[in-house]
Amino acid sequence: MSSITFIGLGIMGLPMARNLARSGHDVTGVVRSDRGRARAAEAGLAATDDAVEAAQNADVVITMLPDSPDVRSVVSAIGPHLREGALLIDMSTIDPVATRDIRAEALPGSVAMLDAPVSGGEAGAIDGVLSIMVGGDAADVERARPLFEVMGTTIVHVGPLGSGQVVKAANQLIVAGNIQMVAEAVVFLRAQGADLTSALQVIGGGLAGSTVLERKRQAFLDGSFAPGFRLALHAKDLGIVQNSAAAEGLALPLTAAVTQLVRALVARGDGELDHSALLKLAQELNGMELNGQDGSTHS
Repeated sequence: MSSITFIGLGIMGLPMARNLARSGHDVTGVVRSDRGRARAAEAGLAATDDAVEAAQNADVVITMLPDSPDVRSVVSAIGPHLREGALLIDMSTIDPVATRDIRAEALPGSVAMLDAPVSGGEAGAIDGVLSIMVGGDAADVERARPLFEVMGTTIVHVGPLGSGQVVKAANQLIVAGNIQMVAEAVVFLRAQGADLTSALQVIGGGLAGSTVLERKRQAFLDGSFAPGFRLALHAKDLGIVQNSAAAEGLALPLTAAVTQLVRALVARGDGELDHSALLKLAQELNGMELNGQDGSTHS
């Protein structure tokens, strides 16, 4: 049993923290609002708005925050107060260079750090079946493994600190490209008058099947894009890919194309929708519009 402070109780963070609490760990969530406090209590967590006080009494601090500046700000505030031998696990998705800088600039040498971004979306967080890609020292990874095994089913040590973020960036590229191609396939199928439910069922059973198709199928069928993973965050992640690729002088033309499509949706105000809303833009580019929530279209 560990004493855990969990900072970042959003769509992903809250179910992850809840699973840790249900497994017997003493979990304190850092919240800033009465609504957040109520949600934390419902999840079986203690709650506080004082991150420093919560962190200094914890064996493990987990951060699950939107972007590099958020992680840097939080860790800079709590870092000097962490107890000797504490472990900081950043499960956010941020720039790998920022990860290494935060370790060097904001944490004392007596505190260990892992970067452990996740994949699997809200459903994976709720069910405790996330894929967790971990960067850091092997001994620290093994120390954290019992916690990871509560939150996920695929836990892989991918290299030194920052490596988790590199692998997560690649993951986000594959996911965005997959969603875009499924969206274009849906447009193609509808234009040809195919029965979409049957078509996606049989496609999903063949080589073209994927986790994206399985988990996002209903969104594609219904035209309902309640956020499981927001487009605004996916745009941020693709920016990490582009920046890292540029630093290495890499040519990734399809990455550039899908990044621009995601950014277009964000720029026009759809950033709070699920990333499966790439279907909206694919339809509009072809003169199709959603007709209500049943996913039917007209041209």
